[in-house]
Formats: sequence, C-alpha cells, structure tokens
Amino acid sequence: MSSLRGNVALVTGGAGGIGSGICEVLAEKGATVIVGYHSRRDEAVALANRLPNEEARHSAHAVPVTDSAALSTLARRLDEQYSRLDILVNCHGATRFVAAENLDALDDELIDRMLATNVRGTFATVRALHRLLARNGIGLVVNISSIAATLAIGSNIMYCASKAAVDTLTRSLALALAPKVRVVALSPGLVATEAAERFDQAFLDAHIARTPLERLTTPHDIGNAVVALATHMTAVTGVIIPVDAGRSLS
Repeated sequence: MSSLRGNVALVTGGAGGIGSGICEVLAEKGATVIVGYHSRRDEAVALANRLPNEEARHSAHAVPVTDSAALSTLARRLDEQYSRLDILVNCHGATRFVAAENLDALDDELIDRMLATNVRGTFATVRALHRLLARNGIGLVVNISSIAATLAIGSNIMYCASKAAVDTLTRSLALALAPKVRVVALSPGLVATEAAERFDQAFLDAHIARTPLERLTTPHDIGNAVVALATHMTAVTGVIIPVDAGRSLS
C-alpha cells in the first residue's frame, strides 16, 4: 500500500474504461490521484470519491487536452493544490470505427479531431506540466499508445497513424526531458472495457484465439504496468512496452 505513498498522479481520460482502472491501481498503491476528464465530470468526481486510501487528497479536474491555455491554468492550480506532480498518464483519446478499405468515410473532421486529441493533446499536456513533473527529479510520463501503431490494424487508418506518432513523440520527449523526467509508452491491444463489449462475440473470440495468453488485457493490467514503471523499472525511458497479452506476436 505504501509503495507510491506521497506521490501525486494525474490520469487524463481518467473516467474512461482504461483510465479508471489505472486510477484505481495507483490509489491502491498509495498515490494521490487526480482524475482528469474532458466531458465526464460526474463520473470523474464519483471515481475520485470512491478511490481507496482516505489519507490521500484525490480529486477530479477538467483536463481539456486540446486547449493549451486551459492546460497552463491547470498546471498552476495543481501546483497550488499539491506543489508536486510525480506521474502523468496520458490516457485520453479519440477515434471512431471506419473500415480500412472505406477511405471516403474517413472524413477530415474525424481525422483532425483524432490528431488534435491523440497527438497534439498528448504533447500539449506534457508541455504544460513538465516543469512540475521535473521539480523533484523523478517525474514519469506514461503515454497510452496502442499496438495499432505497429500492426497497422485498429479502429481506422488514421487512428493507427496517430498512435504511431505518439510512439515517436514518446521517444523524442524522453530525450528532451531527461534526466529529471522519464517518458514511456504502454501499448495495449483490445482491452476488456465496456467498449469492447460492443463487439460481436465471434470477433472477440477470434481475437482471443490469436492472443498467446488467450485473454484480453484488463485496465488493471495497464495500471500495474504504470506502477511497475514508477516503482521498480526506474532505469527505463524512451521505450514502447506492449501490454497486450502477446497479441502483437501474432
């Protein structure tokens, strides 16, 4: 319980399926968790209120990743409230399913929204918070990427491209922010969330059959990987780590 005691962690997209699991694991390990949200304020507040470790000052904050001015304001507020930020998990994202062969359906509005959220938003969040992360010399940024970046198979072609950009951004930021801030990407495959439950069971069964560990990754699997990076894998930076039950092998 005490491995992350005293640490403050912000999870963007914290009210979502993956983000909420990461928040829960971080809180269980003793961290004070800031549940970042865009539009799901009620869910974020409810999550912050039910997280374990009553001694921690969990909270929910709006984190509009495409609004750089608002991110700068957020950085000041977090400094005033906590005076530190040890872990930033960029778990926000935008996408929509578009069949790969249907290029015409991949419209400019969707492309711009994905790139603004997934790529520019990830950079803008780090840009706004990197000084606070560097303050104690042990800052950690974890970008949630996807095996779509390397397999080129995902919800749509531009989503795959946006996650490939996140991987490159991770490496570049790791060089730029060393030695006081480490930057790593976690690359899951299909994750067991409510969103995954919308898929046809035959599709899920086929996915699991092609996965060496024969199961979906869970949000807590990803949260455990974040904790490992923060507590034990402290010589790791600038890499993309699959957390996909082996799916990228097949």
